Amino acid sequence: MTVICLDNSEIKRAIEAILFAAGDPVLVKHVAQALNISQETAVKAADELAAEYLQSKRGMVIKRLNDSYQMCSSKEMAEYVRSALDIKKNTPLSQAAMEVLAVIAYNQPVTRSYIEQVRGVDCSGVISSLTAKGLIEEQGRLDLPGRPLMYGTTDNFLRCFDISSLSELPRSEENISSQQMEWELKD
Repeated sequence: MTVICLDNSEIKRAIEAILFAAGDPVLVKHVAQALNISQETAVKAADELAAEYLQSKRGMVIKRLNDSYQMCSSKEMAEYVRSALDIKKNTPLSQAAMEVLAVIAYNQPVTRSYIEQVRGVDCSGVISSLTAKGLIEEQGRLDLPGRPLMYGTTDNFLRCFDISSLSELPRSEENISSQQMEWELKD
């Protein structure tokens, strides 16, 4: 492979083309390999490009999703996109679905029995619905009798809640309470 030195504007143009052509999220390491640059350089250029898109108020935005980036239509253009592509508006998630998502997001990977223990009710229907919507996915099996499935959130979950990583989730009440207890014990 021939090594070509790209300047920052060429790197950003290449990233833009890659993200547009891919449609799906593209891992930073794949971008870096394709452009023969470091992952740090790829992240810096992608973040700069994302900021340029936001500043110029384009119809597209570049989202960071964990260790990947994706080009998406902006929220402001959602109605136009839905209308042009004849997409029906998604129905909002039920309270039960939001509770299950919260349990999974804050404790992943988790089993169905763990979720049901926390909520106190059967969650199989809600888990199936969230899996079908692409908000959660199977992330392996627990090494226990029966080998129960473990669930975790997806990049689609991050996109739908407009966050880049799980670290951006608000702190859970349980985490706040346990931290407050730790501070009280130290005092």
